[in-house]
Amino acid sequence: MKNYIIINGGMGAGKTAVGRCIAEMLYGTAFIDGDFTIEIHPFECADYTITKAIRLDNILHMSKNYCNFEKCENIVLSWIMYDDTAHELVDKIFELDVCLHHFVLTCNAETLSKRWKNDKVNDWRNDENLQTAIEQLEYFRNLPGATILDTSELSVDMAAKEIIAMAITKELQ
Repeated sequence: MKNYIIINGGMGAGKTAVGRCIAEMLYGTAFIDGDFTIEIHPFECADYTITKAIRLDNILHMSKNYCNFEKCENIVLSWIMYDDTAHELVDKIFELDVCLHHFVLTCNAETLSKRWKNDKVNDWRNDENLQTAIEQLEYFRNLPGATILDTSELSVDMAAKEIIAMAITKELQ
């Protein structure tokens, strides 16, 4: 049975970096970044509700293909999902007959602000979106049905290793 790791969390929590790191650490791992299952320019945070159905469909399509690919042993998905989206996606992924592991990454406001200011790649990481991300921290800290991992004091490597230990290594015991 394939392992399917969902990494959820707010903007700047480290979802993409940790997900990519896990994919690099584990042989035969496919990485899906929910943000790149649809690309519309210019990117605007407000587009989330409009593009949600397209993203969900694309994620499920990619997931099914990876499940059918014999060389793929693990699938890692990173994406910001609010309660309704997370439940909807988890229900659909369960149908794929995978061993599902759902994590939510969070951090404190100070760590988030430092990460935000150091990100020179994403032009949407502006002060307005930072304020939104800080306001959403509490929401993601309390998201039910997932393992919460505070990355405030963790490097990307350390967070990836913790998720692997909790998900994959646990499976092997």
